[in-house]
Amino acid sequence: MQNTKPLQQTAYDYIQALILDDQFQYDQIYSETKLSKEIGISRTPVRDALLRLAQEKYIDIIPSKGFCLHQLTPQDIIETFQVRSAIEGYCTYQITQNYSSDKARLLFDKLGGYLQLQKEIAENSGDINQFVDYDNQFHIETVAYAGNSAFDQLFASFIYQIKRLAILSLKHEGRMEATIKEHEAMLNAMKSGDLANIYDITMLHMENPKILNLEDVL
Repeated sequence: MQNTKPLQQTAYDYIQALILDDQFQYDQIYSETKLSKEIGISRTPVRDALLRLAQEKYIDIIPSKGFCLHQLTPQDIIETFQVRSAIEGYCTYQITQNYSSDKARLLFDKLGGYLQLQKEIAENSGDINQFVDYDNQFHIETVAYAGNSAFDQLFASFIYQIKRLAILSLKHEGRMEATIKEHEAMLNAMKSGDLANIYDITMLHMENPKILNLEDVL
């Protein structure tokens, strides 16, 4: 079957995969033209893909030279957690408000599963990257509950930043165990319909890693 994926998406997926696979190095400039030849498509869809990747903070475009990997800044950290707080604060409140529904109960089963996998990692391998994968799924499922495509798209556009920041914060001693406790508190509040406390519990889970992240880059 012929590949009908738009060229811009093909270029985006290709470059994103290289970034996620650590094929690029910080403080090096990479060529748009060379990438175009490597992928086998024209420069226009590659340029469009790079613009999208720049918007999502994977890279920085250097006019007339190329692009380089994006270095995290304090503003990146603040903006990422502001977006997360706005979306997840709303979503956890809505879930808690409807805690007795079949839809919420299905969600709780999923979140409990991810939480259990995180506990097993913390107790055994301590693998940060694997832990972050389940951490992301915990939050993605929480946001998806709202059924709001704008939320899903915005959250997805920040997922690379979220993952990078999570990895940084989890390098701090005790943060993995603290994350598990915060997830447990969120899940328990949602399951019990604790509307009085769910927002503050969610915000605490945003604030704690943000403080660590800012310490790392300042």
